[in-house]
Amino acid sequence: MLDFAKFTKYSKPGPRYTSYPTALEFSDAYGYDEYINKLESQDSSRPISLYFHLPFCRNACYFCGCNVVFTSKEDKMIRYVDYLKRELKILSSHIDCNREVLQMHFGGGTPTFFSASQLGEIIKEIKKTFPNFREDAEISCEIDPRHIDEDQMRVMSEEGFNRVSFGIQDFNEKVQTAVHRVQPYEMTKAAMDLARKYNMVSVNVDLIYGLPFQSLETFKETLDLSLTLSPDRFAVFNYAHVPWLKKTMRKIDETTLPLPDEKLQIMQYTIDFLTSNGYRMVGMDHFAKPEDELFKAIDKGELHRNFQGYTTKGGADLVGVGLTSIGEGVDSYNQNFKDMKEYEAAIDAGKLPFERGVVLNEDDLIRQYVIMELMSNFKLDINRFNEKFDVEFKTYFADAIEALKPFAEDDLLTMDESKIECSHTGTLLIRNICMPFDAYMKKHAASSKAFSKTV
Repeated sequence: MLDFAKFTKYSKPGPRYTSYPTALEFSDAYGYDEYINKLESQDSSRPISLYFHLPFCRNACYFCGCNVVFTSKEDKMIRYVDYLKRELKILSSHIDCNREVLQMHFGGGTPTFFSASQLGEIIKEIKKTFPNFREDAEISCEIDPRHIDEDQMRVMSEEGFNRVSFGIQDFNEKVQTAVHRVQPYEMTKAAMDLARKYNMVSVNVDLIYGLPFQSLETFKETLDLSLTLSPDRFAVFNYAHVPWLKKTMRKIDETTLPLPDEKLQIMQYTIDFLTSNGYRMVGMDHFAKPEDELFKAIDKGELHRNFQGYTTKGGADLVGVGLTSIGEGVDSYNQNFKDMKEYEAAIDAGKLPFERGVVLNEDDLIRQYVIMELMSNFKLDINRFNEKFDVEFKTYFADAIEALKPFAEDDLLTMDESKIECSHTGTLLIRNICMPFDAYMKKHAASSKAFSKTV
C-alpha cells in the first residue's frame, strides 16, 4: 500500500488544463474586430467542432462549477432558443458553414431541461446552418437523469445524437443531500436504459470524488453500483472547491470534505477497481472499455484534450455558441458573454456575443503542445517535439526539467534524453507535473484563489 500521506505535499492550487493558456489569461485586450478577423480567416479545409451551452437548471447542485442560470420559467427557455437562432445567423456571415462538422456537444446547465420540441427546434436550426455533418460525427449531450423523458431521448436519437453523458457524482444518500442533488440509483438506471433503447453508441457516467462526507468506503459502494450500469466510459473528476467563484459552494461545510490523502486513496482505488473490471485509463480522469476508439487514438498519439474533455476529434476549430461558450482556433481562444443581458444586447446589435479571449504567441503554442501531450498520454516524446518545433527541448525547458527532479525522486515520473513518462502513481498528480511547463504560473503562485487544489 502506497504512503499517500507523503504525496499531500503536492496539494496546491493548479489548473485542470482544459486549455493552455488557461481562461485566467483571457482578456478584452483581444478585441471584437481582431476576433472577427480570426474567425473569417480560418482555414476552410479544417473541420469544425460545435459546442452549444444550454445554461438553465431548476435548482443548484452545490458542487457545480458550471455557468448556469436557475429558472423554472418557460418564457426564458423560449427566449433563449430565439437568441441561439439569431446568434447562428450572425455566425454564418463570418464563417464558412459548409465546412465539415465532425463533433457537436450540448453542455450545460441541464440541456434536457429544454423540452423535446425545443431541443428539436435547436438541432434543426443547427443543421440548417451547418449542413455538412460527417457521417461518423460524434454528437453528444450531457444529461441529468432527473430531467429526461422518452420524447427527449427519441428526438436526440432521430437527429443523430450517438453519445450521452449522465451525471451521477455519488450514490450515497448523505453525500447527495449535502450537495443538494438527491438522485436514486433506480432513476439513473431508468435514464441509462432509455439511452440504450434509443441506440446511443456510447453512454458515459460522471462521478466526483472529494465531496462532503465521502470516504474510501462510501465511494467503493458508489463504484459497485455504477459498475452494474455497465457504462461505456467513466469520467471520475476531482471536486474543485472554489467558493470564492461559486456562491453555491459556500453552502458546503468544508470540515466535511475528505482530506488530500483520502482523496488520493479514492482515486487510486478507482483506477485499480475499474482496470480490474475491464476498463482502461484514458488521460487524467477518464476510463473506457478497451474497444473504445479512445485507445486507437492513444496508440497513434492522436488523443486530444479540449473544453469538452478527451476526444479523438482533433485538428478541428471549436466554435462555441450560447451564453459563456468558449471557442478555439489554431492560435486563439474566445469566450462569449457570461451575463445574459450583455449576451442578448450584443445579438440585438447584430454582433456575435464575444466578450474576451487570448491570442497565442509562439511560446504559448510550444508549451500548449507539451502540456496537452502530458495531459492526454501521460508521456512526451522529446525527439518528436524537437522535430515539430525545431527547438532543443532540454535547453528551452531547462527550468522545467529542474523542477521535475523531485517528481522523479518520488517515482512519479522518469526522464531521459528521449522522453518524459509518468508512473502509475504519477498519473494522479499529472496537473502538478504539467505546471512547471506553464509560463503563467509564476504570476498566480501567490494567489490561493486562482485555481482549485490539485489534490
